[in-house]
Amino acid sequence: MNRNAAPRLYCIPATKAPVVAVFRRGPTNWSTVGRWNLRNGRHDHGAWLNGRIFPRRSDLSPDGQFLCYFAHKPGARWAHAGAYVAVSKLPWLSALHAFGTCGTRSRGYCFADGPHGDEPEQADLPIPYRMRSIPLARFANEKRRGWVEARDSPPRDPSDTWDERRDARLRKAQPGGERVLYVESTGRAGGEWAQQAVDGLRVVYALQDAGAVELLPRLQRADWDREGRLLVATRKGRLQVWQIGSDGMTTMFDHDLSALEPDCRPAPSWAQRW
Repeated sequence: MNRNAAPRLYCIPATKAPVVAVFRRGPTNWSTVGRWNLRNGRHDHGAWLNGRIFPRRSDLSPDGQFLCYFAHKPGARWAHAGAYVAVSKLPWLSALHAFGTCGTRSRGYCFADGPHGDEPEQADLPIPYRMRSIPLARFANEKRRGWVEARDSPPRDPSDTWDERRDARLRKAQPGGERVLYVESTGRAGGEWAQQAVDGLRVVYALQDAGAVELLPRLQRADWDREGRLLVATRKGRLQVWQIGSDGMTTMFDHDLSALEPDCRPAPSWAQRW
């Protein structure tokens, strides 16, 4: 990868708190996580990993405190080997609980309401959530956050175990408004950096407003917040909040993540314990 190229970004909003987990990949073989507080408009940089985090197989707890991430760090010297799932405190990666997987061709885990888990990898964690496998479905993270398949989304082939062989299309209505946001997969990416594909999946966003549909090609991630504003990650590596009005879009928040370099600071003490 060209070190001057814009990074790949992916955001997972908490469902019950104004917090967003921001995943960033780049430069090559490096990943980092940030915590975006929507209430005060602050983004806090967190841990770096000399390896890969798979955001579409990761999750943020409903209260925005805990991160469950799927990582691959070749040559990792610990009991869980190079491919593993871990639970940490956002935006840090210090594993408070972890277990190995059979490789990168496996599912991640997500948070669900209710204590304890019923899957063999899960211990009784001291958090008010249970862990479960992420469903094998296209846009699984989005579907847990209010996105639904559009009427014109192609049906899933029953033989497609991993839901990989179709370009699904999802929609999400604007909270308190009449606009609709769409996201559509456009296939797997060969040159991932050029396409800014997250976990190899290319996507395109579009906004329907007053019957007209406008493509949003400069976005690599978008979602509504609870106030009906658009939270976006641009292809130039910026986090922004857009307020949509009758006279167009106004940028209410803008934070540049494009120029970050690996900074392997130790996690603070509060992030190293439950």
